[in-house]
Order: sequence, then C-alpha cells, then structure tokens
Amino acid sequence: MTRIKDWKVDDLTNEQKEIHDAIINGPRGHVVGPLRIWLNNPGLARSAQTVGAYARYGTSLPQALSELAILTTGRVWSSEFEWEHHAPLAIEGGIDPKHVDTISLGKRPLFEKPEEQAVFDFAAEANILKNVSDITYKKLVDILGESAAIDIVGICGYYSLISMTLNVFKVPRDTDTWILPNVDDFNSMLQK
Repeated sequence: MTRIKDWKVDDLTNEQKEIHDAIINGPRGHVVGPLRIWLNNPGLARSAQTVGAYARYGTSLPQALSELAILTTGRVWSSEFEWEHHAPLAIEGGIDPKHVDTISLGKRPLFEKPEEQAVFDFAAEANILKNVSDITYKKLVDILGESAAIDIVGICGYYSLISMTLNVFKVPRDTDTWILPNVDDFNSMLQK
C-alpha cells in the first residue's frame, strides 16, 4: 500500500493534467510508479519527467548499457518495482539473463563484453561508494568516452530518485515475477 492516495485523471488540476498528457504522449506512454507519486507535486513531476525522458531514452548509451546502469541502481536501492520493470528490459536490450540474476543477488557479474563490465563497475561504485575510483573511471572513459560517464551519473542519479520515491512512498511491485532477494551488504558487487 502506498503512503499517498492514488488519483484518477478526472481529479487532476489543469497543470497536473498537462503533465499527465505529456507523459502519456511521450515515449513512456503511461503514468506508473514514481510518476504517479510525483504528479501530486506538479513542479517536481514536470522537471523529473523531463530528466527521466533523457535518462531513459536520450543518452549516448545503447539500451543494454542504459538498462544495466538502471538495474544496478535499482538493486542497490532494493527497489522491487524498479527491478521488475527494468530486469526484462535489460534482457530484451541484450544483457545476459545470468548476469541479471547475479546482480539480483547483490553480486558482481563477470561480463564477456568489456563495455558491459565497465558500465556495471562504474554504476556499482557510484551507487555503493558514492564515488568511482580513478581506475574504474579511466576504464569506462577509455571504452565509451566522457559523455557516457556523464550519462551514467545522470542515469544513476535519476534512478536513485525513482528508487527513493518508490521505497519511501511504499509503491508495491506490480507482479510476482522478478522478485528481489533480500540483500543487506552490497560490497560483493564491487571489484576486489
């Protein structure tokens, strides 16, 4: 059960309806999860959905790498709603399901593709350590460039906002698939 009462479209103010319609008519196509919470505060909803459209659909990263950064963030936040929505998208984008399963356990997968390993390690350190080492930073930039580093920070930051919103307002998952195991210590996701 959420901490904020859900709304119906007919109950929205003109400003809320304008934001709602922009979301519906954009790449998302529907208003779910954190967007439903944020719409109670139209100023945040307008700004966050704009940043979110970029973080999800407009970065320099291909879908697989973007979803990998999102999944890593969602796992560290233990955000079940986020996980159930993005685990299948990561697999659809090309991330091996065995790596998605490893991440769900709060462990570091060993990817075959160097760009996937670089994105995972960067996102894991950014989320867990609140910084990245010089080695991790250099590896990512050498493989994908500085714009990718900036985009991953943006993705991790935005999906931290989403995950925090989902957790604080107790937004339940939609299904019984993609359930996250309980993990208390995420240090196993970091490089040794």
